Amino acid sequence: MSTAPGKSSLVKPSLNTKFHIDYEWWERSSPDDLRVYLRSHLPDDQRERMSFVAENHIVDFVDPNTGEVLKMDELRLAIKLAAESSDFINQHISLVDSVFRVFLRNNNLPLSPKQLAELTGRSAETILKTLSGQRIYQGIRPYLKI
Repeated sequence: MSTAPGKSSLVKPSLNTKFHIDYEWWERSSPDDLRVYLRSHLPDDQRERMSFVAENHIVDFVDPNTGEVLKMDELRLAIKLAAESSDFINQHISLVDSVFRVFLRNNNLPLSPKQLAELTGRSAETILKTLSGQRIYQGIRPYLKI
């Protein structure tokens, strides 16, 4: 997964504050849990298949738009393909999972609660309230340029 540059610190987020997945947070708190959590975002058949794949198995992926051959961790490729599905982000998953999936789909490009609301169909105010509390949900934190 690509990590967006920038570190989070104490800020008072607003509806225009951009958030991202802080993969450094995952590394510090529970790196093994990240792979488990990522697998939970796969469709059942892919999740089952990934349980038999070596942790860092690298595969070649041909970008259909550019023809470029990329080396990718197989889990990352499975997530990339799952994210292309029209029902990857839906109203039947939790708000946090929905926001996390937006970041998986957009290569972790930082987005504000207003932008996340448009992509998830959830309230911007609820997204802000959830993500700006003391608890950090799945590494989703404010994005600050250094």
